[in-house]
Amino acid sequence: MAYTVIYDGNCNLCTALVQALEVLDQGVRFRYIPMQSGAQLQDYGITAQDCEQGMILINNDAPQQRWQGSNAAEEIGRMLPLGQIVVDLYRGLPGPKWLGDQIYEQMRDNRYAWFGKRSDTYQSAFPVCDTCALPD
Repeated sequence: MAYTVIYDGNCNLCTALVQALEVLDQGVRFRYIPMQSGAQLQDYGITAQDCEQGMILINNDAPQQRWQGSNAAEEIGRMLPLGQIVVDLYRGLPGPKWLGDQIYEQMRDNRYAWFGKRSDTYQSAFPVCDTCALPD
């Protein structure tokens, strides 16, 4: 496991994207912690206020290397098949990066109103803790 993805486990959109990433990656590169897992977040020095700024990606080999919000989404995308080419193009053109950042912020701030809120927190099939019990 090389990266930890911290996501909103109560957001329908966020969990759908994590589920898609789980299918693509199968837990090889990414493991997951919902933002609602306070104790696990403390291990990374992440607060609830940090989580308000959006998803977080942590390089487990160098934990000081972190990405948040749209930068985290781009970095995850970069690691997917053919993602490097798409993300480099996106980041290199004037305009799309700025627009993507603005769209991410709007989606982050309105995620429950636009996509709905789960009644239970989604627990990934690939949690950071391999021995953690998943809910039935």
